[in-house]
Amino acid sequence: MEIYLKRIEIDDAKQLWKMQVRAFQDIYEKYRDTETSPATEEMDKVVMRLNQWFTYYYFIVLQEEIVGAVRVADKKGEEKPKRISPIFVMPEHRNRGIAQAAIRAVEEIHGAHDWELETILQEEGLCHLYEKMGYERGEILAQVNDRLTLVRYRKA
Repeated sequence: MEIYLKRIEIDDAKQLWKMQVRAFQDIYEKYRDTETSPATEEMDKVVMRLNQWFTYYYFIVLQEEIVGAVRVADKKGEEKPKRISPIFVMPEHRNRGIAQAAIRAVEEIHGAHDWELETILQEEGLCHLYEKMGYERGEILAQVNDRLTLVRYRKA
């Protein structure tokens, strides 16, 4: 599968935000995590991230169709790991290896080492994806509610 990443510009903020809300809606409905869910974020927060000097947002493109997005926080030169936060694939394009290909693509751009991310411990498919990509499960970060626990993953 051939995907490529297209850098997202500030003019794309509304499209990115709408995609993010739709992509995370099913997880939001399952866990009702109003405080942490990307499905409940206001567009202003997406715009704020797009304006950060260390944020690199990319559309994930498959056969000229935008099928998802990924944000990389890369404070180049600082002693901090790079972060993926968030990454998503639209529901109709899931389970096709797109997220794996996107992670490989951001690692080609930003380097293959020194990464971290957070995910939902109860989402076995997400945990499996990251473990398959070489990330190791780390500490529990937060018990958001009685159904949702956030866990950190790292890749040295």
